[in-house]
Amino acid sequence: MTLGEHLMILRKQKGFSQGELGKRIGTSGDIVGRYERNVIVPSIEVIMKIADSLEVSIDYLVGKTDFELDKTVMQRMMDIQTLNDKEKEHVLFTLDAMLRDAKTRKAYVK
Repeated sequence: MTLGEHLMILRKQKGFSQGELGKRIGTSGDIVGRYERNVIVPSIEVIMKIADSLEVSIDYLVGKTDFELDKTVMQRMMDIQTLNDKEKEHVLFTLDAMLRDAKTRKAYVK
């Protein structure tokens, strides 16, 4: 998927018009439309503003990954990073156990 396709889908998911997104990033709705049609490519500075406005990572916006990290997941990851090694190990151990259990339940549901 192209940057323009991702941009259009994410903008619509957020319920923004092209004009609204344009105001948020400091440009016009016409320019946003041109980004969405892949007529022009925004600068990295504009891409950063778009990603912030749509609350997604730059990698997801430009199509480098299909994995979207929302703001709450990113905040939790940053919180874990601030823990000391022992606390971090405990949190990750607990998280791993919960993920394993969720995957097991999902496998049995199929």
